[in-house]
Amino acid sequence: MDLDRARTLLTDELADLDERARFAERTRAETSGDETQEGALGQHPGDYGSEVANTMDTELLVDTVADQRRAVQEALGRLDAGTYGRCAVCDQEIDDERLEARPEVPTCREHADTPVLS
Repeated sequence: MDLDRARTLLTDELADLDERARFAERTRAETSGDETQEGALGQHPGDYGSEVANTMDTELLVDTVADQRRAVQEALGRLDAGTYGRCAVCDQEIDDERLEARPEVPTCREHADTPVLS
């Protein structure tokens, strides 16, 4: 893949993730709501369960976006280091189709499920 194209894809993705991170943080602030509420006391169990589920969903969103941002930033680091587009496991070239679809990936298709320690 052309390195300029890769940088464009990655910076566009990072900008999109930054917007998602702002949304996730706003949602977390709204979900946390009023700290003076009594919580489960005097509340219907179904309502309390819904609040807990919403809080868990929001935390998952925040964590997922943070993980995705980290992956894109690591890919930009590989681009700067001159190692972008090479598998972190076998050092073979990652095919353009894979990089076009997921420009942040550190591995080839063969090692897609292999954990990579950063």
